[in-house]
Parts: sequence; structure tokens; C-alpha cells
Amino acid sequence: MSLSRFQKNTGSPPPALARAVAQALGAIFIDGRHADKVIEFTLRDNPKAGSSDRAFIAETTYDMVRHYRRYCALLGKIPTDDAHFWQLIAIHLLLRGQPWPPWRELEGLDPVAIQTQADAQDAPRALLESIPDWLDELGSTELVDAWPPTLHALNQPAQVVLRVNTLKADRNSVQKRLAEEGVETMPEGDAEALVLTVRKNVFQTEAFKKGLFEVQDYSSQLVAPLLAPEPGMRVIDACAGGGGKALHLAALMQNKGSLIALDTLAWKLDALKLRARRAGASNIETRPIDNRKVIKRLQHSADRLLLDVPCSGLGVLRRNPDTKWKLKAETMESLRHLQQSILQDYSTMLRPGGQMVYATCSVLPSENQVQVQAFLASEAGQGFQLRTERRILPQDEGYDGFYMALLAKE
Repeated sequence: MSLSRFQKNTGSPPPALARAVAQALGAIFIDGRHADKVIEFTLRDNPKAGSSDRAFIAETTYDMVRHYRRYCALLGKIPTDDAHFWQLIAIHLLLRGQPWPPWRELEGLDPVAIQTQADAQDAPRALLESIPDWLDELGSTELVDAWPPTLHALNQPAQVVLRVNTLKADRNSVQKRLAEEGVETMPEGDAEALVLTVRKNVFQTEAFKKGLFEVQDYSSQLVAPLLAPEPGMRVIDACAGGGGKALHLAALMQNKGSLIALDTLAWKLDALKLRARRAGASNIETRPIDNRKVIKRLQHSADRLLLDVPCSGLGVLRRNPDTKWKLKAETMESLRHLQQSILQDYSTMLRPGGQMVYATCSVLPSENQVQVQAFLASEAGQGFQLRTERRILPQDEGYDGFYMALLAKE
């Protein structure tokens, strides 16, 4: 490969865009901030950027977070300042067949040597797929032969999937409405999902502002229907968070009955209230779990109970790639302890004859099947029966990795 190809400037991103990405990467890897919040701030800080520039900032930043370890290995160092992040950006562009930029920060780097090193196939899988060694070992131990394709799929950009809000519209009308606003979609599955054919900022559409849809991955959309809530029931979403599944439950209940959304973080429930107002979901009541009495007061009262528990988030690395750099081996055991504790304590809210779904966005059996079996073998799990369970790996259908189990209480 001749050096002349890399000396061309044609197609290099403007320095202003590179600077925005470099600063975003510094905030993520040096300051330890979450990638989604950093990108949101960066885009807000560049209000004059056009749609293609904004897309470059967001997509490049996410891609570089995904492949951070490999890029650092090719650079030969862990970045400690802005100049190093500029160099990582150049490596990213190089590996995607784009010109070597004429930036002064790149002085002393040899693009031919970097490309030759990148083309070598003898590097360890953890380096090629850019993941911590301990996490590669854990995935390999738990998923065995399924781990390599799972890991590779988790490094692909996630599709944008919408869930049509059936409290306000049907899928056909929303698809037409979005097309009129320049957003092309295709249906997925039998009910409410639409997948964008070209990535766009759907939050600026009038359809979103009117509450006609929510952004929710297709795998996540399968959880609420598995619980099978019916209008008029009392349903509890005990780990509601921002409320994506609670809003889906409200739509399935046709706004009839009582839907109680619980979470230990009150600010997340505040966000749910705003989303519920936009969606027209009027049967949702939020209650922060600020003491054990909140759960005790709801004992044996729920017809349906959703436990979408905190987890490693390994099934959604495609949309939250910085998770793999923030996770620590020592936190996995505390996560599993928390999951089992929630199963043991929160399951008391389900009445006899009711149904419960345990769900995670993890691909690891130790957070999924193993937890369900441990619960069923415990004193708290007596009287529960496993009706069905489903494991979704990202390479299966191209959507997020997920696990969900339906349990019934005698």
C-alpha cells in the first residue's frame, strides 16, 4: 500500500467535526461520563451543525467507543489528551477506507504501518472485538460456542425501532404519517413495531411530539405482551425506570385498570410521568420505592407483575457500547445478588392466580435462566411455576439480546 493514498485530503472531515468527536471521547474515557449523555450535550453544543454533521458526530463517537481497545492498540497508547483522540479518529477513518487527514496532530504516525498491523489476523479475539479480557472469558464460559457470534453482533450498530402507541394510532397510519415527514420505515412482527430504513432523528417529528410512537427495540417490545395484561387488571411494573415497558403495558390495557410503576430512583419516575402525558397513558400511577413498606403494602395485590431487573446490559451493547468499559468483574456478583433479592422480595406483590415476568437485557445465563431456577428452588419461589422462557441473542434476529421468563403463581 503506497503512502500517496493517505496524503490526499479529499473526503476528510472538517477539523471542527473532529474536534467535537475528540472532546466527546475525552469526556467519556477521561472524565468517565456516559456516552449517550455526552453525545446529547455535544450535539446541543453544536446547534448550527447540519443533519449530516450531527450524524457524523454521533455515529463516529459511538463507533469509536465500540472499538476503543483495538484503536488504542493500533495507536500504541491509552489516550491522555485531545491530540491522542484526534489520532484515534484518524485510525478509525483509515480502517473504513477513508483518506488519512492532514491534521498536525498526526505527525509521526505511519498510516501504512497502522493498516498493516490492523490487517493482521493473529490478534486475540478480545482485542479484535475490542472487549475487556475478563468479559470475553466470562462470555465464553457461559455461552461457549454462541459467544463469538454474539460478541461480533454486539459490535454492530443498532437499528432504530419504534413502537406504535396504540392508544392513539395504528401502525399503518403512523407509518404513513412518518413517511410524510421524510422518515421511511418497514413493519416488523405482527403488532406495533416499525424499523427505520434510514437512520434519522425521529424525536423532532410531529408524530413523536403527538405521542404516536416510542423508540423501543423490537426485543424489548416482546416483554409486555408476554405478561398478557388485560384491561381492568392491577398491573405492577416494579423496576419501571424511564417507563418504556410501562407505557407498552398501559397501551395493552387500553388505559383501563391500574398500572403501578415502581422504582428506587424517583427522577426516573418523573421522566415516566412526562412520557405518559405525551402518550396519553392515564392509568399509570408512579410510586418511588423509598422504604420496604412500599412493597409490603402491595403484597398479594397484583394480577400481573413485571420484574425488568437491573442487569449487566450486555444484550444492548450495540446501543450502549460504553457499558463494556464501565462494567467491572467484581460488580457482576453484586448484580446477581440484587437480581435474586428482587425476585425473592418483589414476587410477594403477586396474588395467587397471577402471572409474573422476569426479564433482563443480558445474554448471560447466570443473570437469566440460573436466576429463575434459583428462585423456583427457594422458599419464596414455592407455588410458582415456569410457564415459558425466551432467550434472544443479537445474532438471532438482529435486535437486542434479551431474556424473559413467564411464571405463574398457584
